[in-house]
Amino acid sequence: MPAPLPAVNDCIEMLDSETKAVETPEDHADELRLWLRLLTCTTLIEGEVRGRLRQRFDVTLPRFDLMAQLDKAPDGMTLSDVSKRMMVSNGNVTGLVERLVESGHLDRRTSETDRRVQVIRLTKLGRAEFRRMAAEHETWIADLFADLTPKEVRELMRLLARTKASAQKSAARRRP
Repeated sequence: MPAPLPAVNDCIEMLDSETKAVETPEDHADELRLWLRLLTCTTLIEGEVRGRLRQRFDVTLPRFDLMAQLDKAPDGMTLSDVSKRMMVSNGNVTGLVERLVESGHLDRRTSETDRRVQVIRLTKLGRAEFRRMAAEHETWIADLFADLTPKEVRELMRLLARTKASAQKSAARRRP
């Protein structure tokens, strides 16, 4: 079993120490400090969720994410569609799928319209186990954001949506 991760409160000092290194305005642009703050928050929250999934359910975050995608698609999804939604390669998904099929959590069938395509879906066991994990996951996420007011959560969502749109626009400008 992996070593336990530090609790969120213990990581606050790490967050502050990390960003203090770039808090001098004359040294770094605000955008760089924002990027580092976003990266640190993401790493901190993702690490906490990974640790809780591993400790509570002995499940990896990629496995949980795959099951979450399939829970939204009761009729199943192709491996390619799952890869796109998870933003990973087909090769990454294939290994996860193999293990989940072997454990009885996924069913894999050949597409009725294209025999070259595999369609995967959660089994009854897979759906039940995912829903149990998802219920706890939801409480963990609420706990991780507990110090934000509902208004702050909505404002952060709004600002992050603008940030995402800005990044997508910039990426599109760089494409040939």
